[in-house]
Amino acid sequence: MPVTDVITDAENLTMTVIADFAAPVERLWAAYSDPRQLERFWGPPGWPATFTAWDHTVGGRAIYTMRGPRGESSTGSWEFLSIDGPSGFEVIDTFADENGEPLKDFPAMRMVFTFSETEGGSRMVNTSYFESAEALEQVVEMGAVEGTRMAMAQIDAVLQDLRDYAEGKGVQVELLDDTHVRITRLVNGPRDLVWRAHHDPELLAKWMLGPDGWEMTECVPGTEVGASHRTSWAPVGDTEGEPFGFEGEVLQFDPPRRAVTTERMQGMPTETLNDLNLYEEDGATLITLLIEYPDKDTRDMILATGMADGMESSYARLEETVLAGTRS
Repeated sequence: MPVTDVITDAENLTMTVIADFAAPVERLWAAYSDPRQLERFWGPPGWPATFTAWDHTVGGRAIYTMRGPRGESSTGSWEFLSIDGPSGFEVIDTFADENGEPLKDFPAMRMVFTFSETEGGSRMVNTSYFESAEALEQVVEMGAVEGTRMAMAQIDAVLQDLRDYAEGKGVQVELLDDTHVRITRLVNGPRDLVWRAHHDPELLAKWMLGPDGWEMTECVPGTEVGASHRTSWAPVGDTEGEPFGFEGEVLQFDPPRRAVTTERMQGMPTETLNDLNLYEEDGATLITLLIEYPDKDTRDMILATGMADGMESSYARLEETVLAGTRS
């Protein structure tokens, strides 16, 4: 994880984030000066950012909105005070309405980003200056410290070539906290087709087959907000076991980038929140699935079923049956 320290200083009204990267300063600067790259790590998991305005000049403004899995949103605005690439930049950061206008009763802060070389790559020091102790306390109470740590944990995938970062590693499972798990898998194929493979019944039936000896008996993907989805499997021949399946509702649907759904085993009350995000680079697509469980015990119980191994088999089948031959 890149963040090495987060320091809050009530006396000097500052919060300082220190992070180290195995990448040169120029590469770090590129990530912070390109809104499409910033979008991949500025918001914490489950709250990805979209920059809707970007005037990267002194006096210019940037506007971004982070959208939560249940449709919540938080908009912010930067006013660039200085730009000195690749050494750093300075902005006034404010909470804003949907038009980018500052919100009253929410703190603004001056943020100074400094990038420097280190023996192993580069270091970022981000110091936020607040107008009052109350403003600093308000931001901390809103989860800024933990949110920053979780957001910055996503930047390694941005600074590295995507294939260098993830190819050949299979399904990767990260426990973010007691109730959140992030699962990633790189597949060789374009994002549009990977998206279709997750939402087209005919394509789903080719790769999401369930355990060996089982077949998919029902597939109703949800393809709009408010729609229901339902998928079922049953044993074939002499295979032992009882039919099972999952169902839920679509909360967000943003092709071909993001889909958020609820999911529960048919006939069971326990529900998870599944946040699917797709990112393409050089003909490969990184699948990121953020799962929110109701509690730690449920998380551990489901992971102990061999879920990750089953997902790896399915994603390998996705590459072999749906994506084969698509890489240019």
